[in-house]
Amino acid sequence: MPEPAESPTVSVPLAEVARIAGVGRAAVSNWRRRHETFPAPIGGTDASPLFSLAEIEVWLHREGKIKTAVEPLERLWPEYEALGDRDAMGFLVAQVGLRLCGEPGRPADGPPAAAGVLDERQSGLLQRTLELAGTKGPAETFGFLLERWLRTHVRQIAVTPGPLAELMTDIAAVVHDGAVRTVLDPACGTGALLLSAGRQWGNSEGGSGLAELRGQDRDPALTSLTRAQLAVAGYTGAAPPEITVLAADTLRADAHADVRADVVLCNPPANERDWGHAELATDARWAFGQPPRTESELAWVQHIAAALAPGGVGVMVLPPAVAARRAGRRIRAGLLRAGVLRTVIALPPGAAPPHGVGLHLWILRAGGTGEEPGTSPAEITLVDTAARQSGAGGAGGGVDWARITEQVVKALQGVSGPGNVTVPVIDLLDEEVDLTPARHIPRGRGTDLIGLRRSWARFDAHAGELRDAAGVLSALEPVEGGDVAPLITVADLERAGALEIRGGQALPEAEVERGARPADGARVLTGLRLPGGSELWLPARAVTEGGKTGALTVTASQDVVVSMLARDFDVHVDTAAPSVLGPQLCALRVDPSVLDPWFLAGCLRAPDNARRAGTHASTTSRVDVRRLRVPRFSLEEQRRYGEIYRRITTFERELQGLRRVGGELVRSLGDLLSHGQLPRA
Repeated sequence: MPEPAESPTVSVPLAEVARIAGVGRAAVSNWRRRHETFPAPIGGTDASPLFSLAEIEVWLHREGKIKTAVEPLERLWPEYEALGDRDAMGFLVAQVGLRLCGEPGRPADGPPAAAGVLDERQSGLLQRTLELAGTKGPAETFGFLLERWLRTHVRQIAVTPGPLAELMTDIAAVVHDGAVRTVLDPACGTGALLLSAGRQWGNSEGGSGLAELRGQDRDPALTSLTRAQLAVAGYTGAAPPEITVLAADTLRADAHADVRADVVLCNPPANERDWGHAELATDARWAFGQPPRTESELAWVQHIAAALAPGGVGVMVLPPAVAARRAGRRIRAGLLRAGVLRTVIALPPGAAPPHGVGLHLWILRAGGTGEEPGTSPAEITLVDTAARQSGAGGAGGGVDWARITEQVVKALQGVSGPGNVTVPVIDLLDEEVDLTPARHIPRGRGTDLIGLRRSWARFDAHAGELRDAAGVLSALEPVEGGDVAPLITVADLERAGALEIRGGQALPEAEVERGARPADGARVLTGLRLPGGSELWLPARAVTEGGKTGALTVTASQDVVVSMLARDFDVHVDTAAPSVLGPQLCALRVDPSVLDPWFLAGCLRAPDNARRAGTHASTTSRVDVRRLRVPRFSLEEQRRYGEIYRRITTFERELQGLRRVGGELVRSLGDLLSHGQLPRA
């Protein structure tokens, strides 16, 4: 049995206990109920108790509850969480990355922890982490800690997704026609854009390669993590490029005010009100007009324009409303007249947080690129990747980054095609100065007709399947009278070993991807009745690791998945396993020699069954899966009923598909009608 931890008392929640033991959280809850020796909580609340990590480890080993060896880093992470607030954890994670690469902290970056001045507890934890890194490797050690930190604080920190960062650097590489020596990110966060820029230009041969990577953020913890990320990736400043990442409020007190960058990449904070509107009223950066208090994004646009070297390129992420809000029309007009704003690209929803909004990319270009004095570009390029995404998306409506990149690059190279248009600047200088791409890109008749034919083909396919299923189901005659079959609860089936209940768990949100799912990716389910949108998935590596440690609930083929919230109660047989289940779901894994999964799903899904098993105490009430009941039938009879339920699910699926495609047809025909593109009768 291992010795208790030497560090001060570290508290862990039930989810961490489950992760250490390699089981689901429901199993830990059962242990608490059934074992009087289970350690008592040392803090937290009744709903979210906290336990002593040392006591938990002793109990788990004494009771033989740990099935696999706990990863050393997994064992250390609760001690990081026990440090307290977000910043204390973040600074220590950054120190790990910097020390692994021989990079010291910098006293000017913030509190003592940011500069490597640690208390005794932090120093001991840092030393043990560095010792572990000798076997795990710097990149894996730091990557694990950073991922856990981001997952813990996912609601407080918006991270630029890797595919979006790569798209932005690809855009800058296409637009910038000279050597890129200096790259700046004035709102660097944890450094995703600077890392992508290093990969894009950091390996240039000869003397024209990248010389400087500069970052800035008002959050000292984020700047420390950015430096650590860059150092772990090999950018230590010992060889070009030189790394300068500073903590400062970019709009109020720009620490890079004297820098003129060849490329500026930025995903600035949005919808801010306290950004310095009054105190910056006479700032020299507002060359196109003082931004209104409600238009902080246009302050960032003008800051980036001012930070560009002659011929420099800026690529930034903005909410779509910035392109059309009335308060910003004068500044937008000024950017157009000066030729600074060259391109607006609409991305599909799901490309980046907030995932429900289709964000925009604005491409800025500084003067000094060879145009005649006093002239400015007469046109602006507008690209709508969201329109093609919705038409070409798969069943999950995912983000196809390869297609988006191809479409954007072609548009920037002057290749005309569906989804992009070049608009004369004079046509946009009206009362609205609306730069939303979808409002200016004409509909292509050929594309409409092809889409219409495809929709009719899908409509016919759904109608055919629906007729077949309806023919079988309509021939069924309900049995009148007779004996009522005895019932058995799911709890009794679990005790008899006929099935196993596996509760869904909290998801590693920092690793969850949105968009087109690769062949080896596992879909993530957070509910069974959620509206259509970007598909969620996890990489195969994360699923394998989570499955081994018990941190994730991963389904197998023919598992019965149950959504336990009363308002969204539903039951499906998982025919597309593996799937990773969120906390509002559970999986029932049946013994096929005793239970038919389709029969079980059909009986559990009955509305009357759910009403009996639900609490209905509030809108967040849950259905107790163990109280659901099914008839006692022989396996042969179960299979007969299971086949009927298969037909019912087919009928339901095709009915939904017919309604969805019918709606598309109505909208498409209405658009063609309004454009006078339907033939005469």
